[in-house]
Formats: sequence, C-alpha cells, structure tokens
Amino acid sequence: MRTHVVDHPLVAHKLTVLRDVQTDSPTFRHLTDELVTLLAYEATRDVRVEDLDIRTPVAPTTGVTLASPKPLVVPILRAGLGMLDGMMRLLPTAEVGFVGMVRNEDTLEASTYAERLPADLSGRQCYILDPMLATGGTLAAAIRFLTDRGADHITALCLLAAPEGCERLERELEGLDVPVTVVTAALDERLNDKGYIVPGLGDAGDRLYGVAG
Repeated sequence: MRTHVVDHPLVAHKLTVLRDVQTDSPTFRHLTDELVTLLAYEATRDVRVEDLDIRTPVAPTTGVTLASPKPLVVPILRAGLGMLDGMMRLLPTAEVGFVGMVRNEDTLEASTYAERLPADLSGRQCYILDPMLATGGTLAAAIRFLTDRGADHITALCLLAAPEGCERLERELEGLDVPVTVVTAALDERLNDKGYIVPGLGDAGDRLYGVAG
C-alpha cells in the first residue's frame, strides 16, 4: 500500500478552514468539494488511458482518452457523498457506485448495510471516497468488498488519515495482489480513545450534513 500526502499550499489552506470548529456546514461542504478536486488531480495520475486520433483546426494528431472499462467512483455512505461532486468534476465520464457502511462505536468495526455496484468489477480501476481514515476498518472492508468482485486497482481519497488507520490498512490488506494507494490532505498525529483523529476535524458526516436523529 502506498500513502500519498498532498503537499500543496491550497490544500493546506482549505484543510485549515475545514478543521476550524467555527466553520458552518455550507462552508464546510463547499470547501470539501474544492479540496477533493485538488486531491483528485493527484489521485488520477495513474488513471488508464488509450490513444485517440483526432484532428485539430491545423493538423491531425494523437491524444488520449479514458480507457475502457471506465473508472468507478465509490463514495462510502454517508460522508463520502460530500466528496462526490468534487471528484466527478475532474472525472465526469466515470461511473458511480455506492457502498453503505457503518462503524460500531463500541467495537469500532465496520459492517455493510447497503451497496449499489456492478456484480463484476474485473479490470476496473476504483476510486473510493471516504473523508476520514481513522481506525481503518471501514476502508479496509470497502477495499476487500471491491476486490472480491474483481477490481484490480484501488485508490482511496481521504481528507485526513491517522497513523493507526494506515497501519491497520497495511495489516488487513497484506497479501492482497492489487495495488492500493491512499491519497490524503494530511496525516494527523493519532487517534483518541473514541477513535477520532487528533487534531482532526470532528465527525465529517455531521459537519457536512448536520447531526441526524
């Protein structure tokens, strides 16, 4: 597994505002959208392309187009939905699937409660959207879910990651013969005793959409 922390002043600036407890939900959603587009630029460096012959106003030339099968973007519900528009702005012809996962707050284990994905993902590059790589259980389960269906290249986009989550991901994906990359805006200090990233930005889903129920 490879972890890529995007080192860019605009990424750092937007992340600083996201961390601020005074930032309201509309601003948080807008900045998440912008930040994900910056992360997506880095995350798609290895997207598969094929040659395409075209004609410019001056002469024929050969460019590239996205290869088939198209990439699949998979937000993890619910917080991953807040990252979808920013990703699709950069990769508008990709297809979109959904995985619903919930973390048990006592055991910190993830379970799947819903999915909308192709049954066969053979040969597909998949981009998972999950704002917080905290304990790593949810992302590890999602990656296994996709690779079990044949996905052969996984890139996860996370706003923040914790060292403990990266280490768990490494352990749980050991032996997986599929390249996995995590692209994140920052690798934070640690997890607290409730499994939240420190200094972090709080619960991403709550800050995007408010507290449900």
